[in-house]
Amino acid sequence: MSEFTKPYEDKMDGALRHLDKELVAIRAGRANPAILDRVTVDYYGSPTPINQMAAVAVAEARILTITPWDPSLIHAIEHALLVSDIGINPTDDGRVIRLVFPAPTEERRRQLTKDVQKLGEETKVAVRNVRRDAMDKLKAQKKNSEITEDDQKNLEEEMQKITDKYVKLVDKACEEKNKEIMEI
Repeated sequence: MSEFTKPYEDKMDGALRHLDKELVAIRAGRANPAILDRVTVDYYGSPTPINQMAAVAVAEARILTITPWDPSLIHAIEHALLVSDIGINPTDDGRVIRLVFPAPTEERRRQLTKDVQKLGEETKVAVRNVRRDAMDKLKAQKKNSEITEDDQKNLEEEMQKITDKYVKLVDKACEEKNKEIMEI
């Protein structure tokens, strides 16, 4: 990797990490503690992530348990879950909150796979935009006689290889998520 391509590869890596975060949030019928990453509880006036105020564990394949360290927070956590967009009603026994993940219907799974494909395409567009920016910069440097035509050609080929690598990684991440979604 050259000095020129490093910042562009870092941007592509950022796009891939963003996709990974988005894919984790897509509920595939399995209990996954990462689905709670975006849910915050009003804790003495400041929004606090659930995993900072409770132990979150996967009790069974489709059941997530939330055990607050301070039992007085159970109702605040339950309220935060109800108003969040995770779409699961919590149940509690006074000490532990349980989230039971229903198995998605066939129609819902198909919709989720479409959502995954859309996220994948958006990420590929972001990766290609980074490549375009790099190519534009190379053309400008060649025009200003900062680099030779051979250097430009070599760096363009290197950028294309990096782009191809990230597009394959995006496809692989989406394929794995779709496989997880379609499992019954």
